[in-house]
Parts: sequence; C-alpha cells; structure tokens
Amino acid sequence: MRVRLVVNPHSRRGRRLGSRVREELERAGIEVVNADARTDAIVVAGGDGTLSRAIGPAIDLNVPVGIVPLGTFNELARTLAIPSDVAQACAAIAAGNTRTIDVARVNGAYYVNEASIGISSRIARRQRSADKQRWGVFAILMSVLWIFALWRRFRVEVAFDGTSEGLRAVQLTVANSHRFGGVVNVEGAAIDDGWLDLFCVEGMSLRGPVVRRYRSRAFAVTTRRPHRISADGEPAGRTPARFEVVPGALRVFAP
Repeated sequence: MRVRLVVNPHSRRGRRLGSRVREELERAGIEVVNADARTDAIVVAGGDGTLSRAIGPAIDLNVPVGIVPLGTFNELARTLAIPSDVAQACAAIAAGNTRTIDVARVNGAYYVNEASIGISSRIARRQRSADKQRWGVFAILMSVLWIFALWRRFRVEVAFDGTSEGLRAVQLTVANSHRFGGVVNVEGAAIDDGWLDLFCVEGMSLRGPVVRRYRSRAFAVTTRRPHRISADGEPAGRTPARFEVVPGALRVFAP
C-alpha cells in the first residue's frame, strides 16, 4: 500500500511523533510517498481538525483515510475504536479494514463530528497554537472559563424540511456524529445514519442546559449579524450558512 502522510506541524505531539508514525507505517509494510505521487490512501497523524482538511482530497482521489490519533480529543478515532497507540493505529491501517461514514459540509468546508456557532466557536478562536502545544487540554479549559465570562445569547433563524424557527441561543451545534466536544454522547445518532442533528442551547436552568434538538439532512442558518463558525475546531466561514450531510462519502480504516 502506498500512502500520503499528513502530519499537523503545529501539534506538539505531531512534531514529537511524526517521524515515529512514518517508521511504524513502513514497519507495517506501508510505503509513504510524496504528495504528487500516486497514492492508495491518505494517513492523517493529528486530531480531528487535521483530519477535516484531508476529507476533500480523499473524496477527490476516491481513497480511504487512515487515522493515527495525535490530537486533543480525537473524537472520530474514539468513535471508530481506533487505537491511541501509534504502532497499533498503524497496524490497523495495514490490516486494510475500512468503514464507510458520512461527512458534513458547511460553507464548502468538510467536517466529521460537529460544527458550531457561539460558545464553541469562540473557544476554538481563542485557543492559540502555542498554548495548546504547552498546555494541551488545559488551554481549552482556560478558554472555556474566559468565554463563560462573556456569555450572551444571539438570535438565529433555522430553516429545514420546508419549515423555519426563530431561536435565541448561546450555542448552536450541527452534529454529524453521536459524539463530540469531548463529553457529548447523543443517543439515537450515528456517524453513518445519513442525518444531521442540530442542538440549540438556549441557556441554563437549575436542571442544566436548556436544549432544543432538530434532525434533518440539511439546515439553513441565518443570524442578524454574521457569526463565525468552527467545524471540528477549524474556521469555517460565517453565517448565513447551509449545513448538509454527504452520506457514505468517506472510507476510513478502522478495526
């Protein structure tokens, strides 16, 4: 098998383990080739944000993606039970078993887990690469505390399936998978069910967050003023935006 290896150069673990990933792939009988050479797969050594940037090329080339999880949360790797150990993850790629999953798209940007407007988007923007490299998950926690100090709601119009609703939200998330954000696990959703789930967090009550949930294959979202969108932690433009699922678009090596 010939693969193109993509390593996140801004990741602390990527810089430290990138050469080892190459060695483990070659030890497993996989040839790592240059970006302009013919390839049978793309291997991503990084987190979900690095993976999101490889989705378009993988779809265009009609090749599967291998994942060596080196990110902070590694949501897709956890969803697909891909080992966190570098050697075991490379062995899973060499075994050649693939699973077909859905991907989602917003403003032309692909993602696998979730895209958000509001608190999550602000957290993603506030995280600096240097802080993440130094502090890892603690950098995210510091961003969360800072954002909650600026908690505020915004007006949003959500259109889907011939209807629309006006909402007030502190957070709007459109999820492709049943797990995202490091802690959320949604019952009745899956990464290969052909649906998107939209969650509107309206605020907090004594019982916890007040959340509305909607399900569709596409959502059109507009706001009174443009709001930034993050998709799997990466910038994905601003509102207005259309979120849509692309069923069975990506093959991923998985145990």
